[in-house]
Amino acid sequence: MNTGQLALPPAAPPAPRRQVLVGTALACVAGTMFMGGMLAVWVLLRERVVDVGGRFPVDYVIPEVASNVMLMTVWALCIFAQWAVYSGARRDRAHTALALGVTGLLAIAFINAQAFVYVDMGVAIRDDYYGALFYGVTGTMLAFVVAGLVFSAVAAFRALGGRLRETEVLSAHALYWYFVAVAYSAVWFVVYVTK
Repeated sequence: MNTGQLALPPAAPPAPRRQVLVGTALACVAGTMFMGGMLAVWVLLRERVVDVGGRFPVDYVIPEVASNVMLMTVWALCIFAQWAVYSGARRDRAHTALALGVTGLLAIAFINAQAFVYVDMGVAIRDDYYGALFYGVTGTMLAFVVAGLVFSAVAAFRALGGRLRETEVLSAHALYWYFVAVAYSAVWFVVYVTK
């Protein structure tokens, strides 16, 4: 007797679970609220100082070239992170590796530019509230970029380690860099441009 004819067809594969992508999206929402709160405190204190006739960034000169380069760098990160998703979906190992490598390199360039801003400005953290606010906001942004650099390394190990077709990690990686780009754009405008 042939039992193959009596068996039911195989069940459909389970729907893909997107824990990494959903977790990254939730982390991005939390980071947006956190950075938004910090920038709201910055704007509130700046308005209080300006209302009494003061000048908010007391005696510090902001290196605008470095802060503008950071803005361009963080948006370029998004392009390369999205390129990694595109290449990973097409099983193009060489371009995925190149895109993730350039993403990591640009993140290091961002960190280097922020370090230049810190050294060039020479803001003292203890003198007044400006130093604490400045390092609080820009330091948080720097921590976001360092976390993105670690995320790039994890995405590279996972994608290039044999799971190139599974683009969930690469998509979450790109989503995180989009969040970082939007967050830094707000920091750039509030902290470095409007002063």
